[in-house]
Amino acid sequence: MNQISLTRAQRVLIIVSIALALVVGSVAFLTHVYTEWLWYRSLGQQQVYTTRLLTAVGLFVAFAALVAVIIAISGFVALKLRPAAKNSQHPVGLSQLTIVLAVALAAGVVIGSGASDQVNTFLSWRNQQPFGTVDPYFGKDFGFYIFTLPWWQLVLGYLMTALVVGGIVAVVIHAINGSQENPPIKVRAGQGIGTFTPEFSLSNPLTKASQGQLSITIALILVVYGVQRLLSRYGFATSDNDALFTGVGYTDDHSRITAALVVAVISFICAAVFVLNAVLRRWPVAVSAIALLVVSSLIVSTVYPAIVQRFSVKPDEPIVEASYITQHIAATRQAYGIDDVEITSYSAETNVSAGQLRADAEALPGIRLMDPEVIAPAFEQLQQVRGYYSFPTVLDVDRYRIDGQMTDAIIAAREIDMASIPDQSWNNLHTVYTHGYAMVAAYGNRRQASGEPAWIVGDIPPTGALAEHQARIYFGERTTEYAIVGAPDDAAPVELDTPGGGTEGAETRNTYAGNGGVAIGGLLNRLLFALKFTDLNLLLSDRVNDESVILFDRVPSARVAKIAPWLTIDQNPFPAIVDSRVVWIVDAYTTSAEYPNSQHVYLDSATPVNYIRNSVKATVDALDGTVTLYAWDETDPLLATWMQVFPDLVQPKSAISAELLQHLRYPQGIFQVQRQVLGRYHTQNPDTWYQQSDLWQVPSDPRSSNAGVKEPPYYLSIKWPGDDQPVFSQTAVYVPRDRENLGAYLAVVADASSPDYGRLRVLKLSDTQQIAGPGQTFNAITTDQTVADRLLPYTKQGSAQAIYGNLLTLPIGGGLIYVEPIYTQRKNESSSASGSYPVLRFVVVRFGEHIGIGDTLQEALDTVFKGDSGASTGEDKTTDPSDPVIPVEPTDPDSSSDAAVKALLAEAESFFKAADVALQAGDLAGYQTQLTAARERIAAALARLS
Repeated sequence: MNQISLTRAQRVLIIVSIALALVVGSVAFLTHVYTEWLWYRSLGQQQVYTTRLLTAVGLFVAFAALVAVIIAISGFVALKLRPAAKNSQHPVGLSQLTIVLAVALAAGVVIGSGASDQVNTFLSWRNQQPFGTVDPYFGKDFGFYIFTLPWWQLVLGYLMTALVVGGIVAVVIHAINGSQENPPIKVRAGQGIGTFTPEFSLSNPLTKASQGQLSITIALILVVYGVQRLLSRYGFATSDNDALFTGVGYTDDHSRITAALVVAVISFICAAVFVLNAVLRRWPVAVSAIALLVVSSLIVSTVYPAIVQRFSVKPDEPIVEASYITQHIAATRQAYGIDDVEITSYSAETNVSAGQLRADAEALPGIRLMDPEVIAPAFEQLQQVRGYYSFPTVLDVDRYRIDGQMTDAIIAAREIDMASIPDQSWNNLHTVYTHGYAMVAAYGNRRQASGEPAWIVGDIPPTGALAEHQARIYFGERTTEYAIVGAPDDAAPVELDTPGGGTEGAETRNTYAGNGGVAIGGLLNRLLFALKFTDLNLLLSDRVNDESVILFDRVPSARVAKIAPWLTIDQNPFPAIVDSRVVWIVDAYTTSAEYPNSQHVYLDSATPVNYIRNSVKATVDALDGTVTLYAWDETDPLLATWMQVFPDLVQPKSAISAELLQHLRYPQGIFQVQRQVLGRYHTQNPDTWYQQSDLWQVPSDPRSSNAGVKEPPYYLSIKWPGDDQPVFSQTAVYVPRDRENLGAYLAVVADASSPDYGRLRVLKLSDTQQIAGPGQTFNAITTDQTVADRLLPYTKQGSAQAIYGNLLTLPIGGGLIYVEPIYTQRKNESSSASGSYPVLRFVVVRFGEHIGIGDTLQEALDTVFKGDSGASTGEDKTTDPSDPVIPVEPTDPDSSSDAAVKALLAEAESFFKAADVALQAGDLAGYQTQLTAARERIAAALARLS
């Protein structure tokens, strides 16, 4: 082979390139580390970052060193064991040692990098807290499976990798250097700088010394493999047992667990054989031992369990697996927190009578008619104010005390929409449009006369019952860009605060006055953040001054995930006004996929879990970004473990203020998981579970054309049968498997201030009585002739469409009642540019087979219950101009003429507004009706003045 040589210039270029790459990489790494540390310090949690960083570095160094040392020793020993003649002719050179060292270091870096990502595994293992419960098969505390087993499996996996790579390196070195008893046949290349000089000879047996090294290496591999097999026995507690369930089953207990032990013992025996082979060099015996291991593994780990499964289990599976299914059901119910669910048989009444709802009168005013999935365009059109503000497409439900009463509210924060800023310049994106402004909330159970939401708080500046709050929103779900804020006291403000409200309607400007963010006034910090965001403007712009602060990583859920990466974050954070400040409330879960004998489910398409607790409630302040974590489930061992790691990170539950407690709620994420699991695990009978004869399914959302879209759970206040008062809850329904009739009704007390918070209750309907499910009810409503007739004036000309809101189910009147609001909106023009939005037009009620529709809930209920439901919803219908025909009432001749005229003109104004709403919705018939009514009021007023 020809020698490969490099010129001096080429060598210098290579050295300079490598040095430059190292410098750039080091600067990037140090910049990232320092700026991240500044972010954590701004929250007072730098110990979280330093603990995790030092742990990651320690894991990298430890495992990189372990792997590198094992491979290097194997390589150096192989070089040392070259034949004596070879060593005398060609001593081990620097280039060969360098190659071995390079391979060892490269493998170490790769393994160390992987190990550095296992910070959570290591920290939870080192600080684990016991569960206090042992599994029924091995007698191990559950913490062993969740904390200890994953760590040692990780260590053994990396150790096995190091030994295998070290063995391969040794074999290659022996082959290249011709470590044989007889003179090797060599193919040799030239020598020199930059030259690789291998010598190949594969025809003769290895030397005694090299055989000894390979034998010892194989023995070590077999020992590690044996230990892995011993630990694998515990893995059956979290394996998916023949696709029947997760956990130990009959075949595992009677064959696979024993097989793993047998294979481990055979591995240790084989390891001993190879240790002897290092001295005796009896390769036929050693190879036979390996063959024995392979064959025995196949027989005892694969063939024998398959025979047991096929001939002992399958013929009598429900009987044979009964005790294992019982353990599995108990573990699953405990792991998902559904072991205390209360299931009550419920014989639902379907007949109606006048006054039937009198006993449930207190629950009716709390029925939520405003659908947070439908009315978002109304928020956008009526409260957006400017195009650069925006609201989420699905709003949130919360509760506020208004006039002394707890009231369900539809809420949203008015945030800056970065994509809609008129001029996408750097100054606008990062220094001017820095924050949103104010909360917007509407009553959940009310509407205006026009059908629009009835506002609790709205407008800029805020007006209404909740107007007094810190309105600036620097941290929100849309704040994806970093912001540069802050300025000297004598500097003119540059941040857009409100689009109006100043003198002569001018925009108002603001300078950030919060405590959040990282100071960026110094040259070093400006340089580092310019590197972090690859943005030269941070160095060049005059908007960055000595008092400047940079706000970044501003999305609330991302801030919580960053400060506590051991938590799984709920995907539905929501804003609330607490102590006159806007805070984001974020629910967080501790989860594991290693809880013994509990069924795996998927939180998303790639995240299996079989244990979940809503252990932490978090808040993020919308002004300064402060993240506060509260221990909600203080009995959770996973939370206790992480509080041991970070003692000052999570505050006790007792630190939650009374006002914040009123806004905390049972999160949708865990409720949906529990709803899914409870569909099968409501039964504790192993035979029923196996046969799936009492399986409940979540019905499809009847409003969606996609059958795969399941009906969501709903937040609303309900009065449970037998309770004295209604309570804020989260509800869902089930249908029997492959059926559409109602099977069960599920509710959880969602009000965190209630002593019954988290109480899961189910009304199980009779199997002999069919109650219509959501799909059947929606079909009955949409095909009902009376409903069709009431909608006809709004849809007959094709300019408007009916939008069906959430189909709510409530247990009242001795049965189950369905309530569905119906909105109208201009057809095919749902974009924000069109100006159209849904308005609440009708409410439909179904009880049994009886359907009623009305302009109000009260009217619909009275229609169903023979003219008198027996309870009041609290709605005032007498001045509701959404009625299609409203005659002019005769006026008392003795009444004050001026007062009567004013009343008539006020009514006329109300009808004109309703006419405008109807016109926007494309409702020409409604427009004419409202306009006629308004003109009648004006004519009546003129008549009184004549």
